[in-house]
Amino acid sequence: MTKNWTPLAVVYLALSLAGLVGTWTFNLLAIAALRDFFGDWVNSGPAVSSLTVDLLVVAVAGSILIIVEARRLGMKRGWLYVLLSGLTAFAFTFPLFLAMRERALHARRTQAAPAS
Repeated sequence: MTKNWTPLAVVYLALSLAGLVGTWTFNLLAIAALRDFFGDWVNSGPAVSSLTVDLLVVAVAGSILIIVEARRLGMKRGWLYVLLSGLTAFAFTFPLFLAMRERALHARRTQAAPAS
């Protein structure tokens, strides 16, 4: 594996890409069908509204985690993951952040290990 890409970081990166492709497939279908994306998102009944609230709460909690953890680890521009989630999908940016976080943690462990 290349520098700092642990197996866990690769899993997070794969999930990130699956989130990007999965969400944008449906976004593009909605755009092509000229659907009212936000209207459909929040007005299609209680089940969709429940899912919306569920995912919104998770996204807010995850966004807070991203900002706090990025600062704790000294990762630059942690806020950018939160901003990008509004342009792409949180299903993309959160696993992407986790992959980059894993790389940062691996780099720290490598630097802290005594040279043999």
